[in-house]
Amino acid sequence: MFDDLSSEARRILDAVPGLVEKTFPLPARFRKSLPRGIAELSRFLTSGRGERGTSYLGKPDLLSAYLRYFLPWNLYRLCRLLPSLPLSLAEGDAVTDLGSGPLTFPAALWISRPDLRNVPLEFRCLDRTPAVLDAGKRFFAALTEHSAGSSGAGSLWKTRTIPETLGVPVHGKPAALVSAVNFLNELYQDIPHTSRRGLERAAHLYAGIIDRLAGGAVLVVEPGTPRSGEFISCMRDALAEKGKFPLSPCPHTGPCPFPGGKGGRWCHFAFDTEHAPAALHKLSAAAGIPKERAVLSFLFSGPENPKPAAELVRVISDLFPVKPTGRAGSYGRYGCSLKGPVLIRGERPFMETLVSGSLFAPPLEASGERDKKSGALIVSGERISLQ
Repeated sequence: MFDDLSSEARRILDAVPGLVEKTFPLPARFRKSLPRGIAELSRFLTSGRGERGTSYLGKPDLLSAYLRYFLPWNLYRLCRLLPSLPLSLAEGDAVTDLGSGPLTFPAALWISRPDLRNVPLEFRCLDRTPAVLDAGKRFFAALTEHSAGSSGAGSLWKTRTIPETLGVPVHGKPAALVSAVNFLNELYQDIPHTSRRGLERAAHLYAGIIDRLAGGAVLVVEPGTPRSGEFISCMRDALAEKGKFPLSPCPHTGPCPFPGGKGGRWCHFAFDTEHAPAALHKLSAAAGIPKERAVLSFLFSGPENPKPAAELVRVISDLFPVKPTGRAGSYGRYGCSLKGPVLIRGERPFMETLVSGSLFAPPLEASGERDKKSGALIVSGERISLQ
């Protein structure tokens, strides 16, 4: 699911810090304080949410920190994810991007899906902060101009910015795709952590709004936290009730085996950041928040109700040690299946190749044994064949 970046995507991402600097030059007197500003903005986005205003990215110093740190990291995450998704966009289609910020999703799609660059598309980019949308239009123009190289070809994609978020009428035909990247968590974070019912109500509210906008697919990407994983599970159910069935990462349309909540396991994916821009790694270290891994939870749903040809398992966890039991080995990963949670066990060398996001058909001779601690169906990693 999270294959390495293509050589072209890596080249463009390496250029992003320079493009940001060229498009939004930072006076030398503010450069020394940039790492401190990034650390402060990171706190506002996590533990200090209550201290920030609703339009915090309208402040020049915070917007500058966002463009230099959070925008490139979000692009990296999306560029690792988007090539694996079964996106179906045709000439004249519209994409409605909720909480678009500096047009992060259109930019990531441009970088990671060159097959779509020559398809005329309309992007309706919604955000409550006009300043961040304006910055996004400038950055996207610089990005597409840089990507075009010597050909001089401009973007066939049209971007329309709308300084609103949810509930505003979006004129035009229903969107072939509605995207919400790192957006909905800002709306449900105030719900008490013990209230599953509150998350379910929020998910049904947002699913209803999204359904009115979407004629086709829906992509929701959230931070890979337990809270976000629980919300993604609620959105999965709410969208299915609207006729938008889970297409990825779920290998089935049955009940979610990892709904999270109350210390439960949640669906999330982690991958390395080795090929993120070197300049971004350097800035991250200076801000005291280096990233060796990127983590996210996501849901891609569509109007098709898929019927898998075979029972499949999606790996959704990091590697962890388990007690040795016979041939099954001493390391494990959790997986999602129609039969519920799966615990894959095996020797470390193989289990390290079974990375987060891998998809496989379980061995036919699965014994039906379940793990006493988690209740997950145990599968031996010895005879797994990756899809």
